[in-house]
Amino acid sequence: MSQYKTLGFIGLGVMGEPMCNNLVRKAGLPVHVFDMNAEAVQRVTANGGKAEASAADVGAKADVVFLSLPSIDQVEPVARALVAGARKPSTIVDMSTSDVARSRALAAELKALGVTFVDAPVARTAEAAVKGTLLISVGGSDGDFEALKPLLSCMGSDVLHCGDTGCGQIVKILNNMMVFMTVNALSEVLTIGRRAGMDGERLFELLSGGSADSFALRNHGMKALVKDSFPEKVFPMVYAIKDASLALSLAKAGSFQPKIATYTHNLMCQARDAGIVNNYHPAIVQLVDGRITPKTDIKP
Repeated sequence: MSQYKTLGFIGLGVMGEPMCNNLVRKAGLPVHVFDMNAEAVQRVTANGGKAEASAADVGAKADVVFLSLPSIDQVEPVARALVAGARKPSTIVDMSTSDVARSRALAAELKALGVTFVDAPVARTAEAAVKGTLLISVGGSDGDFEALKPLLSCMGSDVLHCGDTGCGQIVKILNNMMVFMTVNALSEVLTIGRRAGMDGERLFELLSGGSADSFALRNHGMKALVKDSFPEKVFPMVYAIKDASLALSLAKAGSFQPKIATYTHNLMCQARDAGIVNNYHPAIVQLVDGRITPKTDIKP
């Protein structure tokens, strides 16, 4: 049985809305919700959520509040709004992908106010968010993890304790960076194969049966790259660039200069500047195979 009596959820975007719906359906506790998008709030309240007029109102009613926001730039002011009133939530859980150093600084700031801050970013697709099969990497104490795991399990099938505050973000950021680098490599392999006369879909089917197999090949490769399917509002290029930038910031903080990650980040920036902004990030293949011309040279 959860030690929390009331829950809150802020941020009902592509991932946040289905995550919140799963929490509402499975947690068995009241879930107070807020988002600037009134239509998203209405859809969640139709499933049993309780609409609030502001983040502060959520903070005044919820024991633990989950955040699903674009970045730490939004997380910081929302977290501060949550603790500004007389009644504060005991715990704030950031399920966004956020800067590690700033997350740790925010955790220290909130701890001084008696509020626990836990990072629990999510991985996998929007479909996984709907099905409740996300991978959730958690940074926090053993006690915080054990207390939150039943609630996080409403949204994810794999809830992993990664270490202290910030470690959940490290795992998520590096997971995404690995995916971006792999998608870049798959784009090159696909281009080479096609130009050599191989059908792209058949090529990836065969590669998936050998040592080149990977989650990215079977998902980003087979479902997006070979089909040229890059819809909008499905982890767009601008989000991928943000996460890659976070990975490069981590590298810089550790006095390391990665070559493959830097090249992949630069390539995605070139794709953005060439007009691929809101499309699903594997659209980078259009730059790799020459269908889109970069405005400037890309340094390897």
